[in-house]
Amino acid sequence: MRCKALALWASFSNPRGDTVNIGDVSYKLKTPKSPELVPQNYISDSLAQSVVQHLRWIMQKDLLGQDVFLIGPPGPLRRSIAMQYLELTKREVEYIALSRDTTETDLKQRREIRSGTAFYIDQCAVRAATEGRTLILEGLEKAERNVLPVLNNLLENREMQLEDGRFLMSAERYDKLLQDHTKTELDAWKIVRVSENFRVIALGLPVPKYPGNPLDPPLRSRFQARDIYYLPFKDQLKLLYSVGANVSAEKISQLLSFATTLCSQESSTLGLPDFPLDSLPAAVQILDSFPMMSIKQAIQWLYPYTILLGHEGKMAVESVLKRFELQDSKSSLLPKEIVRVERVTENLFPQASVTVRIAEKEVTIKVPAGPRPFSQTCASERFIQTLSHKQLLAEMMQSHMVKDICLIGGKGCGKTVIAKNFADTLGYNIEPIMLYQDMTARDLLQQRYTLPNGDTAWRSSPLVNAALEGKLVLLDGIHRVNAGTLAVLQRLIHDRELSLYDGSRLLREDRYMHLKKELQMSDEQLQKRSIFPVHPSFRIIALAEPPVIGSTTQQWLGPEFLTMFFFHYMKPLVKSEEIQVIKEMVPNMPQEALDKLLSFTHKLRETQDPTAQSLAASLSTRQLLRISRRLSQYPNENLHGAITKACLSRFLPSLARSALEKNLADASIEISIDNHLEPELEDYKCEVASGSLRIGAVSAPIYNAHEKMKVPDVLFYDNIQHMIVMEDMLKDFLLGEHLLLVGNQGVGKNKIVDRFLHLLNRPREYIQLHRDTTVQTLTLQPSVKDGLIVYEDSPLVKAVKLGHVLVVDEADKAPTNVTCILKTLVENGEMILADGRRIVTNSADVDGRENVIVIHPDFKMIVLANRPGFPFLGNDFFGTLGDIFSCHAVDNPKPHAELEMLRQYGPNVPEPILQKLVAAFGELRSLADQGIISYPYSTREVVNIVRHLQKFPTEGLSSVVRNVFDFDSYNSDMREILVNTLHKHGIPIGAKPTTVQLAKELPLPEQTFMGYWTIGQSRSGMQKLLCPAETHHIDIKGPALINIQEYPIERHEGRSQTFTEECASWRLPLDEINIICDVAVSHENEENTLYVVACNPVSLYFMNMAGKSGYFVDFFDLFPRTASGIWHPFVTVAPLGNPLKGQVILHEQQSNVILLLDTVGRALHRLILPLEEVTSKRPSWWNKEEAVTYKMCKEFSHKNWLVFYKEKGNNLTVLDVLEGRTHTISLPINLRTVFLVAEDKWLLVESNTNQKYLLTKPAHIESEDSGVCQLYVLNEEPPSTGFGVKQETNFSLPHKISSDQLSSENLSSAVGQKIASPNRILSDESSYATVVVGFPDLMSPSEVYSWKRPSYLHKSRVTDTAFYGGKKSEAPKQSNCVTLIDTNQIVRILPPGEVPLKDIYPKDVTPPQTSGYIEVTDLQSKKLRYIPIPRSESLSPYTTWLSTISDTDALLAESGKGGVVSVDMGGCVRLWETGLEHLQRSLAEWRNMIGQDDRQMQITINRDSGEDVSSPKHGKEDPDNMPHVGGNTWAGGTGGRDTAGLGGKGGPYRLDAGHTVYQVSEAEKDAVPEEVKRAAREMGQKVFQQRLKEIQMSEYDAATYERFSGAVRRQVHSLRIILDNLQAKGKERQWLRHQATGELDDAKIIDGLTGEKAIYKRRGELEPQLGSPQQKPKRLRLVVDVSGSMYRFNGVDGRLERSMEAVCMVMEAFENYEEKFKYDIAGHSGDDYNIPLVPVNKIPKDNKQRLEILKTMHAHAQFCMSGDHTLKGTEHAIREIVKEEADEYFVIVLSDANLSRYGIHPSKFAQILTSNPQVNAFAIFIGSLGDQAARLQRNLPAGRSFIAMDTKDIPQILQQIFTSTMLSSV
Repeated sequence: MRCKALALWASFSNPRGDTVNIGDVSYKLKTPKSPELVPQNYISDSLAQSVVQHLRWIMQKDLLGQDVFLIGPPGPLRRSIAMQYLELTKREVEYIALSRDTTETDLKQRREIRSGTAFYIDQCAVRAATEGRTLILEGLEKAERNVLPVLNNLLENREMQLEDGRFLMSAERYDKLLQDHTKTELDAWKIVRVSENFRVIALGLPVPKYPGNPLDPPLRSRFQARDIYYLPFKDQLKLLYSVGANVSAEKISQLLSFATTLCSQESSTLGLPDFPLDSLPAAVQILDSFPMMSIKQAIQWLYPYTILLGHEGKMAVESVLKRFELQDSKSSLLPKEIVRVERVTENLFPQASVTVRIAEKEVTIKVPAGPRPFSQTCASERFIQTLSHKQLLAEMMQSHMVKDICLIGGKGCGKTVIAKNFADTLGYNIEPIMLYQDMTARDLLQQRYTLPNGDTAWRSSPLVNAALEGKLVLLDGIHRVNAGTLAVLQRLIHDRELSLYDGSRLLREDRYMHLKKELQMSDEQLQKRSIFPVHPSFRIIALAEPPVIGSTTQQWLGPEFLTMFFFHYMKPLVKSEEIQVIKEMVPNMPQEALDKLLSFTHKLRETQDPTAQSLAASLSTRQLLRISRRLSQYPNENLHGAITKACLSRFLPSLARSALEKNLADASIEISIDNHLEPELEDYKCEVASGSLRIGAVSAPIYNAHEKMKVPDVLFYDNIQHMIVMEDMLKDFLLGEHLLLVGNQGVGKNKIVDRFLHLLNRPREYIQLHRDTTVQTLTLQPSVKDGLIVYEDSPLVKAVKLGHVLVVDEADKAPTNVTCILKTLVENGEMILADGRRIVTNSADVDGRENVIVIHPDFKMIVLANRPGFPFLGNDFFGTLGDIFSCHAVDNPKPHAELEMLRQYGPNVPEPILQKLVAAFGELRSLADQGIISYPYSTREVVNIVRHLQKFPTEGLSSVVRNVFDFDSYNSDMREILVNTLHKHGIPIGAKPTTVQLAKELPLPEQTFMGYWTIGQSRSGMQKLLCPAETHHIDIKGPALINIQEYPIERHEGRSQTFTEECASWRLPLDEINIICDVAVSHENEENTLYVVACNPVSLYFMNMAGKSGYFVDFFDLFPRTASGIWHPFVTVAPLGNPLKGQVILHEQQSNVILLLDTVGRALHRLILPLEEVTSKRPSWWNKEEAVTYKMCKEFSHKNWLVFYKEKGNNLTVLDVLEGRTHTISLPINLRTVFLVAEDKWLLVESNTNQKYLLTKPAHIESEDSGVCQLYVLNEEPPSTGFGVKQETNFSLPHKISSDQLSSENLSSAVGQKIASPNRILSDESSYATVVVGFPDLMSPSEVYSWKRPSYLHKSRVTDTAFYGGKKSEAPKQSNCVTLIDTNQIVRILPPGEVPLKDIYPKDVTPPQTSGYIEVTDLQSKKLRYIPIPRSESLSPYTTWLSTISDTDALLAESGKGGVVSVDMGGCVRLWETGLEHLQRSLAEWRNMIGQDDRQMQITINRDSGEDVSSPKHGKEDPDNMPHVGGNTWAGGTGGRDTAGLGGKGGPYRLDAGHTVYQVSEAEKDAVPEEVKRAAREMGQKVFQQRLKEIQMSEYDAATYERFSGAVRRQVHSLRIILDNLQAKGKERQWLRHQATGELDDAKIIDGLTGEKAIYKRRGELEPQLGSPQQKPKRLRLVVDVSGSMYRFNGVDGRLERSMEAVCMVMEAFENYEEKFKYDIAGHSGDDYNIPLVPVNKIPKDNKQRLEILKTMHAHAQFCMSGDHTLKGTEHAIREIVKEEADEYFVIVLSDANLSRYGIHPSKFAQILTSNPQVNAFAIFIGSLGDQAARLQRNLPAGRSFIAMDTKDIPQILQQIFTSTMLSSV
């Protein structure tokens, strides 16, 4: 056989030989008509035997006249066999590579316009049929389904109807007809003969194995198939030996064995792509030059398995390598670097000899080169050589010798830079081609255009031109292009041959030369026949991102692709090299920051955690360089800010954000300290002065714009936050960056940009992207004028030309494959437009080439995008292109900035309304950030509300906010959240102006004149006593630093639904057993701070009453909790004033401990007063009488002095806190109480008789003159009874005396006579109020007026005797009485028993449960009001202790001018407005906010009647009162000119004669008839019962299930919304091209001119590419803890119920999403680690089945063994879940953090959670004793563990997990 084959060559070389024999088959040669179409130079000297067999078979089929189909694995072998056959038989060839863009016009006929007329041009199939050529169809599996059937009839019967009316007919039939008809007749019938030599050879891949469309059965039946597998082992070996003479034979055979193993059936079942056997000769050629090189490395180039395969695949390949001993030995080496490059001159085309150092040797090889002078390797100015780069370049040089290269590397790692440097080294001109996803084969090869005369022509693409001119082509982003499109390049890459659409052919240089010699033709003649040589220097470098392992969509590196290139993986730089690069590029980058930045980045890059890796992706080398440039320019900036900006952390999913924060903290990158100071607008003013603009600290020159009208001008109110963003933008703008602004909708991105450009005076071009944006629309808009195609520049091109700023809005709406083309523009400054022009950076490249646009140096791009992720569902623009731009997150302004801005929008809108809006929207936004609501409410919405209020001030706020919130009115969950939030901030949505519920007013009894208080005229004649005083210094212990914890205040505005006295309320985080014992408020310059002390344990809560957060200090360790069982500590608090602002004194009454707490400095001092010696007798439990009480008087604590005394003692101690001294005054009486009625006059009450004394003291007690205090007796004299008999008075003990006087107006109205005098107001148990006029300043007798109570207070207490000893129980320690001087009121809290309830409530109303009533005695209006205080939510169990503090469950203090604050024992703080004027003002504001909705309205049209208005008149009354309109006669119509009526033109007043104006009032709308409501209710009940009956569930069970289901209803709802959106996003429709109807496809305008049909595109469901893997569901396994500890501690924190709720939520949320998510639920406990609760195949369908599962959980936890299988359960779940095929795996473990109890170490748990990188495993700890969970979380990887202390969070956390990870990949 072999000799025959050789004989055949002999006969072949002789042109006169007529036959070719292959074995026993012979074929008669014919002379070709067009010899230039016969393949040349395909046959090699020695043909392998297997190939000869194939050729013989083809010849047999050829002789039979059958069409053949060569099927086999990818690679050039099949094509070369077909070509060898055609060369052998001297047949002309018509070749077409099919791609998914091939249409029938490409096969049959295409129209072209010639001088205004459309002609049909035959295409390959028709040409081949008529001329008798052979048609080679390559890539049948690539063509779309219905294209190839066009050929069916041609294949079978050799018949075809053509578009131009001709009919192709098979040779036999034609010849038969010729016998009866002449040729001219047949021509007239347009019948064309198909040559009998016409054959079809189809080349295709077997489809089930490889991706593609399967063969259509009718088509398949028309072919004869031949399997062309790889060459047999021995043939292949022989070939390789011949190529690699220098390589040891053993190595070659091992290499081949390895390759063959990977092509075997077994390896493909492992999912390994085929090894590209056809590339082996090229690899051996390199090894031939470098015999010492590592073979494993060569294998990596052919088959980059490390980046191509998952873990298992890698292991498989490694084991095969070991098997064939191809693992690197010591001797095998890698190339180090390129030593030198020299031009080789002797050849015709440019070549270079390159010397590469490998090991210690230098090897010189010859490689193709470009025409430009070579640059030395390091000469390139922007390129920093690192070791790995040098090595990579040397390796690329080796590949370049034999084949095209594909460079694979992550985003921003410098692929383009390396490729450019490579090109410079070899003097190549570069042709960058940016590939995008919907690129067609035409875009790659040739596009149509029109000539000036309207003829259609084909313009070659840059790729084809580069092939002709010998450039280096960079195919950037080859991973994006559809594989079917790339198929057209296969022949160019493998054979350097190409057939183009216009019929021209490109041939490989040697074949072209052979042809030239054969035909004796010149180049011009061949060019006339459209045959061109491919330049021998032409090379392709493809740039790609690594394939995503395990992903279905992004696995672009398939077996076909592997045959096309050599692959070089560009590893991310190692740390040292990256430091080197950055330091050389940015010389003055601060060193410390650089080190921190890089160690942080590399730590992220090295982790296995997918979240961390996605973060690392945004910190590419490119982004690090940008950060460094920025920091070197502005060295005092903060690294933390730079990193969070680069990662866009503001908009990361919460998981990723927490991971980032944790990693930043680990790397000790902190937020800079000075950021906590609120920046002032003053520091960020922008000003334009003398041609430069300054924003904050940055200034820039102002641009001199030619096109003034393009400079934006916008209404912009400066606010601090936007100014900071603009300063930041300006910094980057000056560094020459293009900017990307990301933010939610309506935060002012456009405003900021327009303002920014306005300030810089930069003209802008604006382009808005949308779903249908294509690459064409971004760059050029083609249109047709007079039959010529004209391109209009898009804003993008204009901006590039003119140097404007291009603003790209809504960038995330366009498909990312479109926006990708911005990359080449921004990065390389190069871009090719559809009309053949190109954009280049430097004008040096132009040198006389036409069609070049140079980028204007001022061109900049600012891109705006919404934030990625739910609910915007845009495309992730930031993810794909984020690292080319400098990113800025734009957020809603901070509250104070937003308030400033709103004030400017609504100058007349009342401030409180603005504050409420800002607060409410602030909370809604934080809810949106947490994912509780999906819509992020933005500043835009608030501005719209304010603008409405500004224009229509009478409209109520609550109706205007509905303009925003009516969108949500049909979503009940959402509405509930909204209404609650708005109510919380006091926006009364849903309230009516009539719902006012103020307390009922009762009349005050008449005042009585009680007599006089006289000072000093005692009966015994005693005038006054002198009391000595001594001064001591106080002893200070401390300071001790204390921990002040901050906690957020959930402040609820009180008047949301109804208007009451209560303004606001919030809760203190009290324990159940905590008891509140004192309340105080300090008023410092408009700020009110509330201090609340609780005892048991002693703790202090304080907060700014307007602020957002409260603080809590625990003094548990300073005061013992109890002593001897009875000691109940009682602590009072006194806030100090300036300059000791923020400091408070705490005083404990029994131990007399005095503490000074500095709340600002967080320090605590103990003050020790030199009081009298402590009595030696300690009180023991039997003599209880001894218990002493010390009291503190704090009326003047704001002046920083206090008075202490002991009850029944005879000393007063004055403590001056500022000076640190005490003055002790000794008294001759035993004290009961002390009232500081003025700074220098104190009222003392003696302990036995309640006799009152007045003590006056000098203003300043100086130490040297121990000033003497004078004590006067104070007599209470009744009005004289007329008989001179003085009745004995029972002295009453005042509860509270004001320390200041009423103003004279207040006094006059109280006493009822005009009077101005010093006075005090007081209250005691017998009177509502008492006014003492003249006291304490006048020495003359003071008149006492009093309003008596009908019965004494606290009477009940007196009769109540304690069971031991007959002693009366003491009055409670807190009198709860406050005097409000400004509003002339005395306010106190009374227990319900002391309140006249029957006067307040009607007979049939039962009074509500209250903590007490606030009694307001108003001396202005002489009224009494009783305001109920709602019951406190929890009460301490220590009731006796409570009763010693207060007789009501609430305490009172004054809060500001017109009101009081009450704190009840449950820790609820309420602010009350009591002053009447205040209430009236608030009520008016409140009514304003609601607006008068129920006013009757009429529509009036003011007709201008042209008559003047005469003087107004009333008009005649119509006796019948008929309705009248106009006419100027009747009164009470709707609109005369000057008569009174509704809406007249100038009448004197409005008059409505009572005609009804129809409008359904609110009340009527609400009043749906009762029977309708009842029917609806019954209907609901019936359906419910019916449902229960269907699933056999009892009502009781239904209620039980509702308990769990109801608790998570909202979360289930929001989760389902998200899942719906995921589903919808997956179904987004795509453009279908080549349609006969739809919208005109820009790319096919010319085809339209020529009259083709399929030139439209339309949106449709894209059929998944055949053979592309099925979308698999995501797989979730929930592992729940059902161990005994869950049941045991359920009572403590409800953890078992919580996990039951979580399970319930998962079951409900995933119902009906089975095809997207498959879940199962397993439990673990002491019994077992895998208790199946919900198996995968038995998902519960209804509530009953779900309840069963919950019951199982509960029962199991109750009865199982103790023990813990958390780890085992988790491990098992992670191992098992991967066994099923799925897209993504989730394992979520719910457990209590009880691990340490079973000796389980957290690191072990961490290791298990991250054991399989394919599985996203998360742990949620429910409930923990102490801080177990927090400690555990610190040891687990970031973002993988959550603590749900408040177990309501679990659904929230699950929602976070699903959204953040699932969204990322759907």
